[in-house]
Amino acid sequence: MSSPVPTTSLGEPNLTAISFFFVFVVATLAITFWAARRTKTTEEYFAAGRSISGRQNGFALAGDYMSAASFLGIAGLVSQSGFDGLIYSTGWLVGWPVVLFLIAEPLRNLGKYTFADVVSFRLRQTPVRVAAAIGTLAVVAFYLIAQMVGAGNLIRLMFGISYELAVVIVGCVMLAYVLFGGMIATTWVQIVKAVLLMGGAALLCVLTLAKFDFNPATLFAKASEMYGAEVLAPGKQVANPWDAISLGLALMFGTAGLPHILMRFYTVPDAKAARQSVFWATGLIGAFYLMTFVLGFGAMVLVGREAITAVDKGGNMAAPLLAEVLGGTGLLGFIAAVAFATILAVVAGLTLSGAAALSHDLWVSVYRKGDAPRDEQLRVARAATVVLGIVAILLGIVFKGQNVAFMVGLAFAVAASGNFPALVLSIFWRGYTTGGAVASIITGTVASLVLIGLSPTIMVDLLGAETAWFPLKNPAIVTVPLGFVAGVVVSLLAPETAARDGFDAKQRRMIMGVE
Repeated sequence: MSSPVPTTSLGEPNLTAISFFFVFVVATLAITFWAARRTKTTEEYFAAGRSISGRQNGFALAGDYMSAASFLGIAGLVSQSGFDGLIYSTGWLVGWPVVLFLIAEPLRNLGKYTFADVVSFRLRQTPVRVAAAIGTLAVVAFYLIAQMVGAGNLIRLMFGISYELAVVIVGCVMLAYVLFGGMIATTWVQIVKAVLLMGGAALLCVLTLAKFDFNPATLFAKASEMYGAEVLAPGKQVANPWDAISLGLALMFGTAGLPHILMRFYTVPDAKAARQSVFWATGLIGAFYLMTFVLGFGAMVLVGREAITAVDKGGNMAAPLLAEVLGGTGLLGFIAAVAFATILAVVAGLTLSGAAALSHDLWVSVYRKGDAPRDEQLRVARAATVVLGIVAILLGIVFKGQNVAFMVGLAFAVAASGNFPALVLSIFWRGYTTGGAVASIITGTVASLVLIGLSPTIMVDLLGAETAWFPLKNPAIVTVPLGFVAGVVVSLLAPETAARDGFDAKQRRMIMGVE
Protein backbone atom coordinates (compact mmCIF):
# COMPACT_ATOMS: atom_id res chain seq x y z
CA MET A 1 0.00 0.00 0.00
CA SER A 2 1.23 3.51 -0.72
CA SER A 3 2.61 5.67 2.03
CA PRO A 4 0.30 8.22 3.65
CA VAL A 5 3.21 10.68 3.93
CA PRO A 6 5.31 10.57 0.76
CA THR A 7 7.31 13.72 1.52
CA THR A 8 9.46 14.69 4.48
CA SER A 9 11.78 17.53 5.42
CA LEU A 10 14.32 14.99 6.70
CA GLY A 11 17.49 15.41 4.68
CA GLU A 12 17.17 19.19 4.51
CA PRO A 13 18.80 21.40 7.16
CA ASN A 14 16.35 21.63 10.09
CA LEU A 15 16.86 24.86 12.07
CA THR A 16 14.93 23.56 15.10
CA ALA A 17 17.00 20.37 15.20
CA ILE A 18 20.24 22.31 14.75
CA SER A 19 19.23 24.72 17.56
CA PHE A 20 18.40 21.85 19.97
CA PHE A 21 21.60 20.10 18.88
CA PHE A 22 23.76 23.12 19.77
CA VAL A 23 21.92 23.70 23.06
CA PHE A 24 22.56 20.09 24.04
CA VAL A 25 26.22 20.18 22.95
CA VAL A 26 26.89 23.47 24.79
CA ALA A 27 25.14 22.20 27.95
CA THR A 28 27.04 18.93 27.96
CA LEU A 29 30.37 20.62 27.22
CA ALA A 30 29.68 22.84 30.25
CA ILE A 31 29.16 19.62 32.28
CA THR A 32 32.45 18.34 30.83
CA PHE A 33 34.29 21.53 31.84
CA TRP A 34 32.90 21.20 35.38
CA ALA A 35 33.78 17.48 35.49
CA ALA A 36 37.30 18.03 34.11
CA ARG A 37 38.15 20.12 37.17
CA ARG A 38 37.16 17.15 39.36
CA THR A 39 38.95 14.49 37.29
CA LYS A 40 42.52 14.31 38.57
CA THR A 41 42.99 10.59 39.26
CA THR A 42 42.33 7.31 37.46
CA GLU A 43 39.55 6.50 39.95
CA GLU A 44 37.80 9.75 39.10
CA TYR A 45 38.36 9.19 35.36
CA PHE A 46 37.00 5.62 35.28
CA ALA A 47 34.69 5.46 38.35
CA ALA A 48 33.65 9.09 39.07
CA GLY A 49 35.43 8.83 42.43
CA ARG A 50 32.72 6.30 43.49
CA SER A 51 30.54 9.30 44.40
CA ILE A 52 27.37 8.62 42.35
CA SER A 53 24.20 7.77 44.33
CA GLY A 54 22.04 4.73 43.58
CA ARG A 55 19.25 6.83 42.01
CA GLN A 56 21.68 8.88 39.93
CA ASN A 57 23.41 5.73 38.75
CA GLY A 58 20.03 4.17 37.91
CA PHE A 59 19.25 7.08 35.59
CA ALA A 60 22.78 6.90 34.15
CA LEU A 61 22.44 3.12 33.63
CA ALA A 62 19.15 3.69 31.83
CA GLY A 63 20.80 6.42 29.79
CA ASP A 64 23.70 4.11 28.93
CA TYR A 65 21.38 1.24 28.01
CA MET A 66 18.65 3.06 26.07
CA SER A 67 20.79 3.39 22.99
CA ALA A 68 20.22 4.20 19.33
CA ALA A 69 19.15 0.57 18.98
CA SER A 70 16.40 1.10 21.55
CA PHE A 71 14.98 4.38 20.31
CA LEU A 72 15.69 4.29 16.57
CA GLY A 73 16.23 0.60 15.91
CA ILE A 74 13.32 -1.01 17.80
CA ALA A 75 10.82 1.57 16.57
CA GLY A 76 12.12 0.88 13.06
CA LEU A 77 11.93 -2.90 13.45
CA VAL A 78 8.37 -2.76 14.83
CA SER A 79 7.32 -0.41 12.02
CA GLN A 80 8.64 -2.90 9.44
CA SER A 81 7.90 -6.29 11.04
CA GLY A 82 5.17 -5.56 13.60
CA PHE A 83 4.87 -7.87 16.61
CA ASP A 84 8.29 -9.47 16.10
CA GLY A 85 10.07 -6.25 17.02
CA LEU A 86 8.82 -6.83 20.58
CA ILE A 87 11.40 -9.61 21.08
CA TYR A 88 14.12 -6.96 21.29
CA SER A 89 12.20 -4.91 23.87
CA THR A 90 11.38 -7.85 26.14
CA GLY A 91 14.75 -9.56 25.67
CA TRP A 92 16.69 -6.50 26.72
CA LEU A 93 14.41 -5.86 29.70
CA VAL A 94 14.54 -9.44 31.03
CA GLY A 95 18.33 -9.17 31.29
CA TRP A 96 18.06 -6.77 34.24
CA PRO A 97 16.87 -9.24 36.91
CA VAL A 98 19.91 -11.36 35.96
CA VAL A 99 22.11 -8.33 36.63
CA LEU A 100 20.30 -7.55 39.91
CA PHE A 101 20.40 -11.04 41.46
CA LEU A 102 23.65 -12.43 40.06
CA ILE A 103 26.02 -9.63 39.16
CA ALA A 104 25.48 -6.17 40.73
CA GLU A 105 26.60 -6.73 44.34
CA PRO A 106 29.57 -9.09 43.69
CA LEU A 107 30.79 -6.79 40.93
CA ARG A 108 30.78 -3.69 43.16
CA ASN A 109 32.49 -5.48 46.05
CA LEU A 110 35.15 -7.31 44.04
CA GLY A 111 36.09 -4.94 41.23
CA LYS A 112 37.82 -1.66 40.67
CA TYR A 113 37.24 -0.40 37.11
CA THR A 114 36.52 -3.33 34.75
CA PHE A 115 34.79 -6.73 34.80
CA ALA A 116 38.26 -8.29 34.37
CA ASP A 117 38.98 -7.23 37.98
CA VAL A 118 36.27 -9.67 39.12
CA VAL A 119 37.19 -12.55 36.80
CA SER A 120 40.90 -12.32 37.67
CA PHE A 121 40.39 -11.77 41.42
CA ARG A 122 41.84 -15.13 42.57
CA LEU A 123 43.42 -16.13 39.25
CA ARG A 124 46.68 -15.31 37.45
CA GLN A 125 46.30 -11.71 36.28
CA THR A 126 48.05 -11.57 32.90
CA PRO A 127 46.29 -14.29 30.86
CA VAL A 128 42.84 -13.47 32.28
CA ARG A 129 43.16 -9.72 31.70
CA VAL A 130 44.42 -10.17 28.13
CA ALA A 131 41.47 -12.49 27.35
CA ALA A 132 39.00 -10.13 29.08
CA ALA A 133 40.33 -7.15 27.13
CA ILE A 134 39.80 -9.07 23.86
CA GLY A 135 36.22 -9.91 24.90
CA THR A 136 35.53 -6.31 25.96
CA LEU A 137 36.91 -4.78 22.77
CA ALA A 138 34.94 -7.22 20.56
CA VAL A 139 31.66 -6.22 22.27
CA VAL A 140 32.54 -2.51 22.26
CA ALA A 141 33.36 -2.66 18.52
CA PHE A 142 30.00 -4.22 17.56
CA TYR A 143 28.09 -1.85 19.82
CA LEU A 144 29.98 1.18 18.50
CA ILE A 145 29.06 0.23 14.94
CA ALA A 146 25.36 0.43 15.78
CA GLN A 147 25.63 3.76 17.59
CA MET A 148 27.79 5.43 14.95
CA VAL A 149 25.55 4.25 12.08
CA GLY A 150 22.50 5.68 13.89
CA ALA A 151 24.35 8.91 14.65
CA GLY A 152 25.61 9.31 11.10
CA ASN A 153 22.13 8.90 9.62
CA LEU A 154 20.60 11.27 12.14
CA ILE A 155 23.10 14.12 11.76
CA ARG A 156 23.11 13.66 7.97
CA LEU A 157 19.34 14.15 7.91
CA MET A 158 19.32 16.97 10.49
CA PHE A 159 22.05 19.07 8.88
CA GLY A 160 21.73 18.01 5.26
CA ILE A 161 25.43 17.00 5.18
CA SER A 162 27.16 13.81 4.05
CA TYR A 163 26.94 10.66 6.19
CA GLU A 164 30.72 10.41 6.55
CA LEU A 165 31.11 14.00 7.79
CA ALA A 166 28.23 13.39 10.23
CA VAL A 167 30.03 10.38 11.74
CA VAL A 168 33.24 12.42 12.14
CA ILE A 169 31.32 15.22 13.93
CA VAL A 170 29.74 12.75 16.39
CA GLY A 171 33.13 11.13 17.08
CA CYS A 172 34.78 14.47 17.80
CA VAL A 173 32.05 15.72 20.18
CA MET A 174 32.06 12.39 22.05
CA LEU A 175 35.87 12.52 22.37
CA ALA A 176 35.61 15.94 24.01
CA TYR A 177 33.36 14.50 26.77
CA VAL A 178 35.38 11.40 27.51
CA LEU A 179 38.85 12.85 27.06
CA PHE A 180 38.44 15.71 29.51
CA GLY A 181 35.51 14.82 31.78
CA GLY A 182 35.88 11.04 32.10
CA MET A 183 33.20 9.10 33.98
CA ILE A 184 31.90 12.13 35.91
CA ALA A 185 31.00 13.96 32.69
CA THR A 186 29.76 10.78 31.02
CA THR A 187 27.47 9.99 33.98
CA TRP A 188 25.81 13.40 33.99
CA VAL A 189 25.46 13.44 30.19
CA GLN A 190 23.72 10.06 30.51
CA ILE A 191 21.38 11.33 33.26
CA VAL A 192 20.40 14.38 31.18
CA LYS A 193 19.93 12.16 28.14
CA ALA A 194 17.74 9.64 30.06
CA VAL A 195 15.39 12.41 31.21
CA LEU A 196 15.20 13.90 27.69
CA LEU A 197 14.64 10.51 26.07
CA MET A 198 11.88 9.44 28.48
CA GLY A 199 10.19 12.81 28.05
CA GLY A 200 10.47 12.74 24.25
CA ALA A 201 9.21 9.15 23.96
CA ALA A 202 6.31 9.85 26.36
CA LEU A 203 5.30 12.93 24.35
CA LEU A 204 5.34 10.95 21.08
CA CYS A 205 3.32 8.16 22.72
CA VAL A 206 0.63 10.53 24.00
CA LEU A 207 0.37 12.28 20.62
CA THR A 208 0.20 8.92 18.80
CA LEU A 209 -2.45 7.43 21.08
CA ALA A 210 -4.47 10.69 20.90
CA LYS A 211 -5.04 9.87 17.22
CA PHE A 212 -6.63 6.57 18.29
CA ASP A 213 -8.77 7.68 21.25
CA PHE A 214 -5.98 6.67 23.66
CA ASN A 215 -6.75 3.02 22.91
CA PRO A 216 -3.72 0.93 21.78
CA ALA A 217 -6.12 -1.76 20.49
CA THR A 218 -7.49 0.73 17.95
CA LEU A 219 -3.93 1.47 16.78
CA PHE A 220 -3.16 -2.26 16.39
CA ALA A 221 -6.47 -2.83 14.57
CA LYS A 222 -5.61 -0.04 12.11
CA ALA A 223 -2.16 -1.58 11.49
CA SER A 224 -3.81 -4.96 10.87
CA GLU A 225 -6.30 -3.36 8.47
CA MET A 226 -3.52 -1.62 6.51
CA TYR A 227 -0.89 -4.37 6.37
CA GLY A 228 -2.70 -7.61 7.16
CA ALA A 229 -3.16 -9.63 10.35
CA GLU A 230 0.44 -10.93 10.21
CA VAL A 231 1.74 -7.65 11.72
CA LEU A 232 0.13 -8.74 15.01
CA ALA A 233 1.56 -12.27 14.87
CA PRO A 234 5.10 -13.60 15.33
CA GLY A 235 7.17 -14.98 12.48
CA LYS A 236 7.92 -12.08 10.16
CA GLN A 237 11.28 -10.94 11.57
CA VAL A 238 12.21 -14.17 13.39
CA ALA A 239 10.47 -17.04 11.57
CA ASN A 240 12.60 -19.89 12.93
CA PRO A 241 11.76 -20.79 16.60
CA TRP A 242 15.43 -21.66 17.22
CA ASP A 243 16.37 -18.18 15.99
CA ALA A 244 13.87 -16.66 18.44
CA ILE A 245 15.31 -18.65 21.38
CA SER A 246 18.86 -17.83 20.31
CA LEU A 247 18.14 -14.11 20.01
CA GLY A 248 16.32 -14.13 23.37
CA LEU A 249 19.32 -15.77 25.09
CA ALA A 250 21.68 -13.22 23.58
CA LEU A 251 19.58 -10.25 24.68
CA MET A 252 18.92 -11.62 28.18
CA PHE A 253 22.42 -12.79 29.15
CA GLY A 254 24.26 -10.25 27.02
CA THR A 255 23.08 -7.48 29.34
CA ALA A 256 25.10 -9.03 32.17
CA GLY A 257 28.20 -9.16 29.95
CA LEU A 258 28.23 -5.63 28.52
CA PRO A 259 31.45 -3.94 29.69
CA HIS A 260 30.07 -0.37 29.62
CA ILE A 261 27.07 -1.42 31.75
CA LEU A 262 29.15 -3.45 34.23
CA MET A 263 31.56 -0.53 34.59
CA ARG A 264 28.77 1.68 35.94
CA PHE A 265 28.57 -0.39 39.15
CA TYR A 266 32.01 0.88 40.20
CA THR A 267 30.76 4.49 40.33
CA VAL A 268 28.58 3.94 43.44
CA PRO A 269 29.89 3.95 47.03
CA ASP A 270 28.66 0.48 48.10
CA ALA A 271 26.75 -2.69 47.14
CA LYS A 272 23.41 -1.33 48.43
CA ALA A 273 23.67 1.60 46.02
CA ALA A 274 24.54 -0.87 43.22
CA ARG A 275 21.27 -2.76 43.87
CA GLN A 276 19.29 0.49 44.07
CA SER A 277 20.69 1.60 40.73
CA VAL A 278 19.49 -1.63 39.05
CA PHE A 279 16.03 -1.12 40.57
CA TRP A 280 15.76 2.42 39.16
CA ALA A 281 17.22 1.43 35.80
CA THR A 282 14.80 -1.51 35.38
CA GLY A 283 11.75 0.69 36.02
CA LEU A 284 12.88 3.39 33.61
CA ILE A 285 13.91 0.95 30.88
CA GLY A 286 10.71 -1.10 31.22
CA ALA A 287 8.54 1.99 30.78
CA PHE A 288 10.62 3.12 27.83
CA TYR A 289 10.43 -0.21 25.97
CA LEU A 290 6.65 -0.26 26.33
CA MET A 291 6.62 3.13 24.64
CA THR A 292 8.87 2.04 21.73
CA PHE A 293 6.29 -0.58 20.79
CA VAL A 294 3.59 2.09 20.49
CA LEU A 295 6.00 4.31 18.52
CA GLY A 296 6.77 1.48 16.07
CA PHE A 297 3.12 0.76 15.33
CA GLY A 298 2.37 4.49 15.24
CA ALA A 299 5.06 4.99 12.59
CA MET A 300 3.75 1.99 10.64
CA VAL A 301 0.24 3.45 10.49
CA LEU A 302 0.81 7.23 10.43
CA VAL A 303 4.02 7.40 8.38
CA GLY A 304 3.89 4.22 6.32
CA ARG A 305 6.50 1.57 5.66
CA GLU A 306 7.45 2.86 2.22
CA ALA A 307 8.09 6.38 3.50
CA ILE A 308 10.27 5.01 6.34
CA THR A 309 12.45 2.81 4.11
CA ALA A 310 12.68 5.56 1.47
CA VAL A 311 14.47 7.77 4.01
CA ASP A 312 16.63 5.01 5.53
CA LYS A 313 16.66 1.43 4.25
CA GLY A 314 17.40 0.07 7.72
CA GLY A 315 14.19 1.67 9.07
CA ASN A 316 16.11 3.63 11.72
CA MET A 317 14.32 6.94 11.10
CA ALA A 318 10.80 5.69 11.98
CA ALA A 319 10.61 7.62 15.28
CA PRO A 320 11.82 10.99 13.87
CA LEU A 321 9.44 10.61 10.90
CA LEU A 322 6.56 9.90 13.31
CA ALA A 323 7.49 13.05 15.22
CA GLU A 324 7.28 15.07 11.98
CA VAL A 325 3.82 13.70 11.19
CA LEU A 326 2.56 14.43 14.70
CA GLY A 327 4.14 17.81 15.38
CA GLY A 328 5.78 19.15 12.23
CA THR A 329 9.42 20.15 11.86
CA GLY A 330 9.51 21.58 15.40
CA LEU A 331 8.81 18.22 17.06
CA LEU A 332 11.01 16.47 14.49
CA GLY A 333 13.87 18.77 15.49
CA PHE A 334 13.40 18.07 19.19
CA ILE A 335 13.17 14.27 18.75
CA ALA A 336 16.15 14.22 16.40
CA ALA A 337 18.21 16.16 18.96
CA VAL A 338 17.08 13.76 21.73
CA ALA A 339 18.10 10.80 19.57
CA PHE A 340 21.47 12.47 19.02
CA ALA A 341 21.87 12.93 22.78
CA THR A 342 21.01 9.24 23.17
CA ILE A 343 23.74 8.14 20.81
CA LEU A 344 26.37 10.51 22.15
CA ALA A 345 25.90 9.36 25.75
CA VAL A 346 26.11 5.67 24.83
CA VAL A 347 29.16 6.15 22.59
CA ALA A 348 30.86 8.00 25.48
CA GLY A 349 30.16 5.09 27.87
CA LEU A 350 31.37 2.52 25.33
CA THR A 351 34.57 4.42 24.60
CA LEU A 352 35.29 4.77 28.31
CA SER A 353 34.87 1.01 28.90
CA GLY A 354 37.12 0.21 25.92
CA ALA A 355 39.71 2.69 27.20
CA ALA A 356 39.59 1.04 30.64
CA ALA A 357 40.30 -2.36 29.05
CA LEU A 358 43.27 -0.98 27.10
CA SER A 359 44.78 1.12 29.89
CA HIS A 360 43.78 -0.56 33.19
CA ASP A 361 43.73 -4.22 32.06
CA LEU A 362 46.47 -4.28 29.42
CA TRP A 363 48.84 -1.39 30.15
CA VAL A 364 48.76 -1.08 33.95
CA SER A 365 47.95 -4.65 35.05
CA VAL A 366 49.70 -6.67 32.29
CA TYR A 367 52.48 -4.51 30.84
CA ARG A 368 53.41 -2.58 34.01
CA LYS A 369 52.45 -5.41 36.43
CA GLY A 370 50.32 -3.02 38.49
CA ASP A 371 53.19 -0.62 39.08
CA ALA A 372 52.33 2.54 37.12
CA PRO A 373 52.27 6.08 38.54
CA ARG A 374 48.84 7.72 38.66
CA ASP A 375 49.68 10.43 36.13
CA GLU A 376 50.92 7.77 33.69
CA GLN A 377 47.70 5.77 34.14
CA LEU A 378 45.65 8.87 33.31
CA ARG A 379 47.81 9.67 30.25
CA VAL A 380 47.46 6.12 28.91
CA ALA A 381 43.68 6.16 29.57
CA ARG A 382 43.29 9.35 27.53
CA ALA A 383 45.51 8.02 24.72
CA ALA A 384 43.40 4.84 24.60
CA THR A 385 40.26 7.01 24.42
CA VAL A 386 41.60 8.82 21.34
CA VAL A 387 42.44 5.50 19.63
CA LEU A 388 38.93 4.14 20.31
CA GLY A 389 37.33 7.39 19.11
CA ILE A 390 39.13 7.05 15.75
CA VAL A 391 38.14 3.35 15.53
CA ALA A 392 34.48 4.30 16.25
CA ILE A 393 34.49 6.83 13.39
CA LEU A 394 36.01 4.32 10.94
CA LEU A 395 33.54 1.57 11.94
CA GLY A 396 30.60 3.94 11.52
CA ILE A 397 31.70 4.78 7.97
CA VAL A 398 32.37 1.15 6.95
CA PHE A 399 29.01 -0.24 8.21
CA LYS A 400 26.78 2.45 6.67
CA GLY A 401 23.15 1.34 6.13
CA GLN A 402 22.79 -1.45 8.75
CA ASN A 403 19.76 -1.62 11.10
CA VAL A 404 21.12 -0.53 14.47
CA ALA A 405 18.93 -2.79 16.67
CA PHE A 406 20.11 -5.78 14.70
CA MET A 407 23.80 -4.83 15.03
CA VAL A 408 23.39 -4.42 18.79
CA GLY A 409 21.75 -7.87 18.91
CA LEU A 410 25.03 -9.27 17.58
CA ALA A 411 27.02 -7.31 20.19
CA PHE A 412 24.83 -8.90 22.87
CA ALA A 413 25.57 -12.36 21.43
CA VAL A 414 29.31 -11.76 21.81
CA ALA A 415 28.86 -10.42 25.37
CA ALA A 416 26.59 -13.33 26.38
CA SER A 417 28.96 -15.94 24.92
CA GLY A 418 32.33 -14.69 26.18
CA ASN A 419 31.97 -12.30 29.12
CA PHE A 420 28.86 -13.66 30.87
CA PRO A 421 30.07 -17.30 31.39
CA ALA A 422 33.44 -16.11 32.72
CA LEU A 423 31.79 -13.68 35.12
CA VAL A 424 29.29 -16.21 36.52
CA LEU A 425 31.78 -19.07 36.86
CA SER A 426 34.43 -16.87 38.49
CA ILE A 427 31.92 -15.57 41.07
CA PHE A 428 30.13 -18.81 41.95
CA TRP A 429 32.40 -21.82 41.23
CA ARG A 430 35.30 -22.71 43.50
CA GLY A 431 36.93 -24.95 40.88
CA TYR A 432 37.26 -22.26 38.21
CA THR A 433 40.85 -21.77 37.03
CA THR A 434 42.91 -19.29 35.03
CA GLY A 435 42.85 -21.63 32.02
CA GLY A 436 39.09 -22.02 32.39
CA ALA A 437 38.54 -18.25 32.42
CA VAL A 438 40.67 -17.75 29.31
CA ALA A 439 38.90 -20.67 27.59
CA SER A 440 35.42 -19.26 28.44
CA ILE A 441 36.15 -15.79 27.12
CA ILE A 442 38.13 -16.73 24.01
CA THR A 443 35.93 -19.70 23.00
CA GLY A 444 32.67 -17.77 23.48
CA THR A 445 33.93 -14.63 21.76
CA VAL A 446 35.65 -16.33 18.81
CA ALA A 447 32.82 -18.86 18.29
CA SER A 448 30.19 -16.10 18.24
CA LEU A 449 32.24 -13.99 15.79
CA VAL A 450 32.85 -16.97 13.50
CA LEU A 451 29.21 -18.11 13.51
CA ILE A 452 28.02 -14.52 12.90
CA GLY A 453 30.36 -14.48 9.89
CA LEU A 454 28.87 -17.76 8.63
CA SER A 455 25.26 -16.74 9.36
CA PRO A 456 22.58 -15.60 6.88
CA THR A 457 23.11 -12.04 8.14
CA ILE A 458 26.59 -11.83 6.64
CA MET A 459 26.63 -14.52 3.94
CA VAL A 460 23.16 -13.91 2.43
CA ASP A 461 22.19 -10.33 3.34
CA LEU A 462 25.64 -8.72 3.08
CA LEU A 463 27.62 -10.92 0.66
CA GLY A 464 24.71 -12.05 -1.53
CA ALA A 465 25.24 -15.82 -1.24
CA GLU A 466 22.23 -18.09 -1.78
CA THR A 467 22.63 -19.99 1.50
CA ALA A 468 24.62 -19.63 4.71
CA TRP A 469 26.86 -22.26 6.34
CA PHE A 470 25.28 -21.60 9.76
CA PRO A 471 21.46 -21.49 9.64
CA LEU A 472 20.70 -19.13 12.56
CA LYS A 473 20.95 -15.34 12.40
CA ASN A 474 22.04 -15.11 16.04
CA PRO A 475 24.50 -17.74 17.37
CA ALA A 476 23.85 -17.43 21.14
CA ILE A 477 21.99 -20.74 21.51
CA VAL A 478 25.23 -22.49 20.49
CA THR A 479 27.90 -20.11 21.76
CA VAL A 480 26.60 -19.33 25.29
CA PRO A 481 26.63 -23.03 26.34
CA LEU A 482 29.97 -23.37 24.53
CA GLY A 483 31.47 -20.60 26.68
CA PHE A 484 30.32 -22.36 29.88
CA VAL A 485 31.40 -25.82 28.70
CA ALA A 486 34.87 -24.61 27.65
CA GLY A 487 35.45 -22.99 31.05
CA VAL A 488 34.24 -26.04 33.02
CA VAL A 489 36.12 -28.65 30.94
CA VAL A 490 39.46 -26.79 30.97
CA SER A 491 39.13 -26.10 34.73
CA LEU A 492 38.45 -29.80 35.45
CA LEU A 493 41.29 -30.99 33.22
CA ALA A 494 43.88 -28.68 34.84
CA PRO A 495 42.92 -27.86 38.48
CA GLU A 496 44.59 -24.82 40.09
CA THR A 497 45.24 -25.05 43.84
CA ALA A 498 45.90 -21.33 44.38
CA ALA A 499 42.64 -20.39 42.64
CA ARG A 500 40.66 -22.90 44.75
CA ASP A 501 42.31 -21.68 47.97
CA GLY A 502 41.46 -18.06 47.18
CA PHE A 503 37.75 -18.76 46.75
CA ASP A 504 36.80 -18.30 50.43
CA ALA A 505 38.52 -14.91 50.66
CA LYS A 506 36.74 -13.87 47.46
CA GLN A 507 33.36 -15.03 48.83
CA ARG A 508 33.92 -13.09 52.04
CA ARG A 509 34.72 -9.89 50.17
CA MET A 510 31.89 -10.46 47.72
CA ILE A 511 29.34 -10.62 50.56
CA MET A 512 30.88 -8.26 53.11
CA GLY A 513 32.43 -5.73 50.76
CA VAL A 514 35.65 -5.70 52.80
CA GLU A 515 38.24 -3.46 51.19
